Amino acid sequence: MNAEVDAHAERRQRLLSAIGGAIAAGGAPLGLAKRTSNLFRDRAEGARQRLDLSEFDHVIEVDGAAGLVQVEGMTTYESLVASTLARGAMPAVVPQLKTITVGGAVAGVGIEATSFRHGLVHHTLKEFDVLLPDASIVTCTPDNAHRDLFFGFPNSYGSLGYALRLVLRTLPVKPCVRVEHARHANPDDFFAALARACESDADFVDGVVFGPQSLVLSTARFVDEAPSPSDYGFERIYYRSLLDTPVDHLRTHDYLWRWDTDWFWCSKNFGAQHPWVRRLFGRSHLNSRTYTRLMRLNARWGLTKRLAHWRGVVPESVIQDVDIPIASAPGFLDFLLREIGILPIWICPVRAPDTTSPFTLYPLDDGLYLNFGFWDVIESREPHEAGHFNRLLEQEVLRLGGIKSLYSDSFFTRDEFARAYGMASYEALKARYDPAGRAPHLYDKCVLRA
Repeated sequence: MNAEVDAHAERRQRLLSAIGGAIAAGGAPLGLAKRTSNLFRDRAEGARQRLDLSEFDHVIEVDGAAGLVQVEGMTTYESLVASTLARGAMPAVVPQLKTITVGGAVAGVGIEATSFRHGLVHHTLKEFDVLLPDASIVTCTPDNAHRDLFFGFPNSYGSLGYALRLVLRTLPVKPCVRVEHARHANPDDFFAALARACESDADFVDGVVFGPQSLVLSTARFVDEAPSPSDYGFERIYYRSLLDTPVDHLRTHDYLWRWDTDWFWCSKNFGAQHPWVRRLFGRSHLNSRTYTRLMRLNARWGLTKRLAHWRGVVPESVIQDVDIPIASAPGFLDFLLREIGILPIWICPVRAPDTTSPFTLYPLDDGLYLNFGFWDVIESREPHEAGHFNRLLEQEVLRLGGIKSLYSDSFFTRDEFARAYGMASYEALKARYDPAGRAPHLYDKCVLRA
C-alpha cells in the first residue's frame, strides 16, 4: 500500500480521537482553524469551536495512467500543482491563486481558463470524504448512498462539513504554453470570438476587458518547447503584456500561476506595480499570500477607511465573481461599465460538462456562461445604504439568470437567496448531515457573516 495512504489513515484516526468527544459535548458552533483564507467578507466575532485540520495538507497519490490525483483538503494548489507537474500532469482546473486549498475550491467555487471545457473544480471530482459536524466521516461519490452530499457539498462553505480527502481528474501537460492575445474594439466581436474559441482545440481560454473599446481574448495551447519563455514572476507584469504582446510563451508552471504574482492586477493597491516597490518586495513576496496578509492587516486596523474618511469619500468594496449566460454577456458588461465602473474585468468562460445531475447549490444550465471577475473599491462623495453597489450587482445577476459566487460580501434577502441557491434542497441536506445545527447555516454564514 502507498505509504501516504497509510499516513492519511493515521492522520484521520488522530483527528477523530482528538475531536470526537468535544463535538459530542456540544457548545459553540464549529469553525475551521486556518492561518490564511481566500474569503473576502468580514465575519462577525463570536465563539467558535475551531477544528484544526492543518495536518491534512498532503498529496496522497498522483495516478498518471488513470488521470487522477488523490489529495487532502487543506493542500494548497501551489503544492498540488508542484506534485502533479513533476509527473507530467495538472489538475483539470487550477484556480488562479496559489494559496487556495483544494477543499476550499470545492466547498466554494473554483474556476480557471480550462473551465470552458472541464467546468468548475467540483465538476472534476470523482469522490471525496467529508468530516461531518457530528465528527463522523462519510465517503461521497456520484452514485453511492451519499450522492446527495456529493452534489450538495460544492458551494456549501463549511456549513455541511469539511473535505478531508478528494479524488480529482488531471490532464496531461507539455513543458510550455503558447498564448495568443487578440485585441478587440467592439464587445460584440469579442464575445463572438470567445464563443468560437471555446469550440476550438485551445487548451485555455480567458480574456480581459480594459475598457469599452479595449478587450483582449487570450487563447493558449500546450507546446513542447518555447523560444525565450517569458517570466512574469518579478519585474514584468503579466496583465500588461496582453496589450502589447500578440504571441507569448511561458513555461507551464508559470502560465498556471500567471495571475498570482500581481493578484491579477490588485497588487496596485499596495504600490507593488511601481518598479522600485517591486524590487523592495522581492520575487519571494510578490504573490497572493503576501497581498492577502496585507489586506487582513488593513481590515484589522481600518487604514483604508480612515484615509477615505479624511479625504471625504465613502468607500465600498466590490470584490465579486459572477457567472452570466453568454447571450446576456453584452448587456451585463454595459451594466458594469455604466453602474459599477471597475476596470479591468476578468472574463472566463465556463460550461458544466454534464447537467443531467446538477450540483445543488451552484446550478448551471446547459450552455456557456461567462465569469466576470472585478475587484476594487468604489469611492463616492455621496453616502449610500450599506452595500449599495453590491446590491445593484446582485439584482442584475438575478434578472439575467446568472449566479454569484459567495466568497465575498452578499446582501440577498432570504427569499432571493433561497431561489438562487436551492435552499429547499439545502435544508434537506442540513437535516440529514447536520441535524443538531452544529455548523452555521449557509445564509447566516455568507450573508449575515455569522
